[in-house]
Amino acid sequence: MRFHIFFISFIFILGFISCSEKKDKVSLIKEDNLEMQMIEAYNEGLEEFKKGDIFFAAKKFNEVELLYPQSLWAPRSTLMAAYVYYSQLYFTDAIIELERFLEKYQNHPNTDYVYYLLAICHYNQIVDEKKDLGEIIKAKDYFTILVDKFPNTDFAEDAKFKLQLIEEVLASKELYLANYYLDREKWIPALNRYKKIVNKYDTTIFVEEALFRLVELNYKLGLTKEAKKYTALLGYNYQSSEWYERSYKILNMNYKNPKIKQDLKKQKSLLNNFKKLFQ
Repeated sequence: MRFHIFFISFIFILGFISCSEKKDKVSLIKEDNLEMQMIEAYNEGLEEFKKGDIFFAAKKFNEVELLYPQSLWAPRSTLMAAYVYYSQLYFTDAIIELERFLEKYQNHPNTDYVYYLLAICHYNQIVDEKKDLGEIIKAKDYFTILVDKFPNTDFAEDAKFKLQLIEEVLASKELYLANYYLDREKWIPALNRYKKIVNKYDTTIFVEEALFRLVELNYKLGLTKEAKKYTALLGYNYQSSEWYERSYKILNMNYKNPKIKQDLKKQKSLLNNFKKLFQ
């Protein structure tokens, strides 16, 4: 019993010592002037950011906005809070700050940068095109706003490039689903997915396979006219493509690649010349 009481007392003392030794950072305002208070908080935020304590840095930047929300320092501090979160890949926290910035400071000169950072935060969270498309769609929306509203900025140029990559991701998603339906002989959903790639993502690398699958599926379903239409489209745009040759073979069972014929003829000629050496 005495040992039990001693053990509890020992744990209590240890907890008291550890609590007394722990030194939490406390935000203190030393200046009396409001503007000087803001500058002090802002500079402290910068110092903490340099040290790597992004959470306390963000707290100090938010403090600036609370001290004087109508000042020029307020939107600057909100943007800095977002950036410190972004710098350490805390994208969700950064997005919250950036969305709040847009709600409060819509006409700010740095709005283009805010949209760009928002788009990048969502873009960097794209993991797999086979999974949830939420981050892809949000990134696309913000990049599109940049291109439409701020076309002459450096951010817009990068946004155009990122939008092309997003189109490739979205097209690959459609192709994945289309092939999934094809493997399970669900012809109509597969057809619709392939058509979507051809109609909506015709500049991506996946359009050639989509056209071939439309030839293949339409021919399988007895829609020869439709199959020929997609073969012609594939041939017109990608005549040297492997997919065009494969589609041509579907409609022409006796088709043989002319290059293969030439190679066989050449090999036969060499074989005959070789045989003559032993005659």
